[in-house]
Order: sequence, then structure tokens, then C-alpha cells
Amino acid sequence: MLKKDAGRVAPGSPEGARSATGGEPGAAAEVKRWSAGRKKEVVLRLLRGEPVDSISREVSVPIYKLEQWRDRALAGIDAGLKERESDPVAKQLDEANRRIGELVMEVEILQKERRARHPLVGRRSSR
Repeated sequence: MLKKDAGRVAPGSPEGARSATGGEPGAAAEVKRWSAGRKKEVVLRLLRGEPVDSISREVSVPIYKLEQWRDRALAGIDAGLKERESDPVAKQLDEANRRIGELVMEVEILQKERRARHPLVGRRSSR
């Protein structure tokens, strides 16, 4: 890499980050993989109302791909907002299931101890 290219920053990347290709700004077409953070920044720009065609040209990503990213982000937001923060019934159910598991393990341990002390108790004769 040439010394003059070392200080270039890729468009949409955090300040101080270098372009993966070391190319001119706007050469994002060479970027093969987009991180979640970079996609998020682009989607936030779309949600703020920036024109999709200008963003598409700037980041060299087709419009249909930007719309897919936006739709997936909105679906994730919907899923995150549908979750209940603290459902008391679910909490009680989880506690009950945990307690049932403890009791089942305790019964199994006691049965094994009883069989070890009295191996023939509780069995029928072979007659």
C-alpha cells in the first residue's frame, strides 16, 4: 500500500478506520462483506428519510439489497418489542419446572440408596 493511501477512511466507517481496499472514497463496490454495524448505519439513514437511490449510489449497493436490509431490521425491531419484559406467570412456571426437576432428582437418588441397602426388598419371589 502506498504511503499516501494509508490515511484514507472508507465511507460510512468510523473515524480512524481505513478502507479495506485502500481505494478512493466511493469505491465501496469492492467491499465484499458488510458488517452488521455498517449495515445498521445504512438502514438508520434510510429510516431517517434519506433517499434510497442516493444511498445506493454512495455505498454501491443495489436498491433491492438496501430494502431487504431495512425490512429485516424492521422485522427484528417488531420481534424485540413483542417480547414481554417480565411475565409473572412465565416466571412462576419456570420456578415450578425447576423445583420439579430438583424433586425428581432427589427421588431417584433416594431410590438408588434404598436399593443399595436392601437389594431384595420390594421384589416378588420367583415361585
